[in-house]
Amino acid sequence: MSQHALLSAGCKAWRSLSCPQSELWLNLTLGCGQTFRWRETADGHWTGVMQGKVWTLTQTENTLWYYVYGHQINAEEENGVKCKIKEEKSSKVMINMNQVEGDLCTVMSELDNKDEERLREYFQLDVKLGDLYRDWSTLDPHFKQIANVFTGVRMLRQDPVECLFAFICSSNNHISRIQGMIDRLCQTLGTSLCTLDGVAYHDFPSLQVLADDSVEMRLRDLGFGYRARFLQQSAQIIMNSHGPDWLKSLRSAPYMQARDALRALPGVGLKVADCVCLMSLDKSEAVPVDTHVWQISRRDYNCAAGSTQKTLTDKVYKDIGDFFRNLWGPYAGWAHSVLFCADLKRFQKLKEDIPVLKDEKKEPKKMKVKRDDRDEEKQKKRKNGKKRQRT
Repeated sequence: MSQHALLSAGCKAWRSLSCPQSELWLNLTLGCGQTFRWRETADGHWTGVMQGKVWTLTQTENTLWYYVYGHQINAEEENGVKCKIKEEKSSKVMINMNQVEGDLCTVMSELDNKDEERLREYFQLDVKLGDLYRDWSTLDPHFKQIANVFTGVRMLRQDPVECLFAFICSSNNHISRIQGMIDRLCQTLGTSLCTLDGVAYHDFPSLQVLADDSVEMRLRDLGFGYRARFLQQSAQIIMNSHGPDWLKSLRSAPYMQARDALRALPGVGLKVADCVCLMSLDKSEAVPVDTHVWQISRRDYNCAAGSTQKTLTDKVYKDIGDFFRNLWGPYAGWAHSVLFCADLKRFQKLKEDIPVLKDEKKEPKKMKVKRDDRDEEKQKKRKNGKKRQRT
């Protein structure tokens, strides 16, 4: 059985590019809920599917390491590959023979020079995150506190089809459940890529597949509920009214035009549209607002937007987005994601390392003690007063 790659195993198929953790922190970037295709398969090793390939990523202090898996073949084909390698000593084909077990082996196809380019595009490494952090920290003292610990939170440039349909699944949902739904969607409708340690990896299904009339019932059987209809109908509308390349074409459209176009699809509201704009359509000014972001705006910024409202109306949504865009500038969506990441329960241990926030947590306790002391003094005085009255 083929296994997930480990950098410590020293396989020659690992490749690398220079990238300090301050520019990209994998644990935060891949674990903050902007993508649902990556899993931590070993300590600091993340495995997922991107652009039709299975990757394992890990990092050291100043280096991003990546391992790209090839297709899998059976034992009969394996012998043929061995012979071909002996005959063509100059061939670039590499077999990971250490991980062969049973009837399958993983073949690393010819080293693709475009893999690094794909990785750079996916993580948008041309954007200098350190410069942005410094700009935001100058403008925003609260951000500066968070940024000292939550470094390297970077926005991905995902495939628009995958991003759209993943976030249609996100409505009234939480990260782990969304991940499970996307896994079932890909296993049922996507192309099989490889199996590692018994885990099957599949590509994301195409628009043509998602638009099929049978998809809604199949997804309902998989527990998608009302979202099944939204997925199938949105795919059908895109295919019938726009064509398979329409979503990518929105990258060149103005932000509001792209968002309005997405909102015309079933199951796409303001937040889902902004997530797709920010995470796949190059709209760095898009600020997705949910109840968590609303709470952050009120708790940490005293933002008055929606202070008299109990629900997140379209006007409140717009006002909060405009507040952060005015504060942070053209990359407001990136800055917002740092604060969103810091607010997630899974990263609260990191948040405890922020000195100012530690002090804020301690203050209520100190005040409570002082109040208790005053109460005790008052009770003593009352008792003493009653004794005097009796005498």
